[in-house]
Amino acid sequence: MNALLGDIGVALGLVCAAGGMLALVLGLVTRRDSLLVAAPKALWGVGAGVVLAVFAMEHALLTHDFSLVYVANNNSRQTPLLYDITGMWSALQGSILLWVLVLTGYLGLLAWRFRRRAADRLVAWALLTGLGAAVFFFGLMAGPANPFVTVAGSVPANGLGPNPLLQDNVLIAFHPVFLYLGYVGFTVPFCFAVAALVTGRVGEGWLIATRRWTVIAWAFLTVGIVMGAWWSYQVLGWGGFWAWDPVENAALLPWLCATAYLHSVMVQERRGLLRVWNLSLLIATYSLTILGTFLTRSGVIVSVHSFSDSGIGPLLLGYFGLVVAAGVGLIAWRGDRLHSPGSIDSPVSREGAFLVNNLLFAAFAAVVLIGTVFPLFVQALRHEEISVGTPYYDSVAVPIGIALLFFMAVAPVLPWRAASAGLLRSRLAVPAWIGVLVVVGCVLGGVRGLTPLAAFGLAGVAGGSALRQLALAVRGARRSGAGAWRGLVGRANGGMIVHLGVVLVACGLAAATSFGHRWTVTLRPGQSVVSYGHRIELRSASHFTAPNRNGVVASVVVDGAVLRPAISNFPGQEGIGTPGIDSSFFHGDMYVTLDSASPTGKGPITIGVVQQPMVMWLWVGGFVIACGALLSAVPSRRRRRGTEPVSELPALVQDGRTSPKSVPELVGSGS
Repeated sequence: MNALLGDIGVALGLVCAAGGMLALVLGLVTRRDSLLVAAPKALWGVGAGVVLAVFAMEHALLTHDFSLVYVANNNSRQTPLLYDITGMWSALQGSILLWVLVLTGYLGLLAWRFRRRAADRLVAWALLTGLGAAVFFFGLMAGPANPFVTVAGSVPANGLGPNPLLQDNVLIAFHPVFLYLGYVGFTVPFCFAVAALVTGRVGEGWLIATRRWTVIAWAFLTVGIVMGAWWSYQVLGWGGFWAWDPVENAALLPWLCATAYLHSVMVQERRGLLRVWNLSLLIATYSLTILGTFLTRSGVIVSVHSFSDSGIGPLLLGYFGLVVAAGVGLIAWRGDRLHSPGSIDSPVSREGAFLVNNLLFAAFAAVVLIGTVFPLFVQALRHEEISVGTPYYDSVAVPIGIALLFFMAVAPVLPWRAASAGLLRSRLAVPAWIGVLVVVGCVLGGVRGLTPLAAFGLAGVAGGSALRQLALAVRGARRSGAGAWRGLVGRANGGMIVHLGVVLVACGLAAATSFGHRWTVTLRPGQSVVSYGHRIELRSASHFTAPNRNGVVASVVVDGAVLRPAISNFPGQEGIGTPGIDSSFFHGDMYVTLDSASPTGKGPITIGVVQQPMVMWLWVGGFVIACGALLSAVPSRRRRRGTEPVSELPALVQDGRTSPKSVPELVGSGS
């Protein structure tokens, strides 16, 4: 029954998505507005289909319906309830189902948000592009990635269970969901970029209509990446949070392009510049989400984060090529309309700083992309397996990160068009003194090394610059009678809160990577030792048994904090470590693992100890970034008053043949 319901849901979603596409194509070709208005109603059928398929899959997992191959391979009767539920996205077919669920939700919101403009050709082309993506992913589920294939022969009495790494931490319930909300969310701005190019309305109006969608997708992806680092830190037992793994890089690449876009789009809105660049960034962002899906779900790479080996790789790669070719072709086709009406007047200006910022992000993305795909080319051409190690990435990431911190500190205080030396001195005086005091404090505290001191100092300048801007915004809001909280919302002010979160993350990264220390001690239960200034005691160690695992858990006391590291044995796989972590915002983390122990917990036990300062700053910084991104999606009071919807923009502005003096002031937030 579950297989039948699931197949019906997939078929219904596929047919309705294709039907909506057909109605839009006919409406655009024949210029019949009635078809354009009716086409979004097909999303009701698409939504019903995907919800039915999700219900069938979750019901199969919760009832342990091992007649489905997917359930037999990723579920067992011993699997805890939480991991029964999360089993839907624990492997390839289920993750495609999650992708389609999220995509359908975004397309439904798009259709609802622009319901009064359904006959607008720009909106129609955007929805057509989105439904095309839905048809592709529904087609995967109807073919090579069908999650409802039934077992041939007798139904097994029990399943294999999820991958052990996917049933050892509750973050598995959140990390993939947020990651997909970010990945799939970039479909909407991509659809509008395609629609703008097809219709020739390549001015600034369409940017306003989709800015908030991009910000929200970026926020989700940021949280997903931070959660992924946290999951790696808490589950893998190696004491780290980022290893430049190909799957980690696959999530970082679209994030880098989207971050560059969110900065450069302000230049286009304000000055009408960088049109080709912004369109290219949006297309690159969406393309890289597809490439990331190919890397993680095709089985072409070996990674601790990759849990799929399938034959859909060529289809994903073909779709990636189609997206890139279509995007590049459309930009080339509309090249005559994409000429900017002006140029950057001075390199010492906000637009000049944003341009350098974008070049740094683009260079960073190029380096990561080359390091990620180069081994695949070598394997394809020479049939040799090679890997690109951490030193390659760090050699570029560190200097680019330092440079980005510098521009993050300077850009917010720069005016548009040109800046005078006196203006820079007055605006940067306080942030610069904060940076100097931070460096002096670090040196007095014993910090050594050019890289960490530069990171801490520039983080101080960037933090001071952001706080200065927020203080001015709050003071202005109070004077206008709007309330101090109003000074924290809006793109500019929310962006400064994002910068504060980035400062926290930068400090955490610099401290943890520069001053972390790992060592081991071997103790018997009841013994203690003072090692590297820390008192470590092994109080006890014992065998434990749980429904889905068994293993050894120890009680380890480090400087008075009781930690319980463990080694868990899952059916078919042994030796999955669970660290014990004592976290402090100011004193850093003590991270303890059981490196070796007898199955009964008797005898000597080797304990791994990792001391890392300021790791918690990474997680707190990620939370601050997410809050800032959400606040930046709220329209400021200035933008709410006296604005016109995008549909009422003058025709010349919408089709890109001219540019208003300040488009944001004319059209507001739009979405």
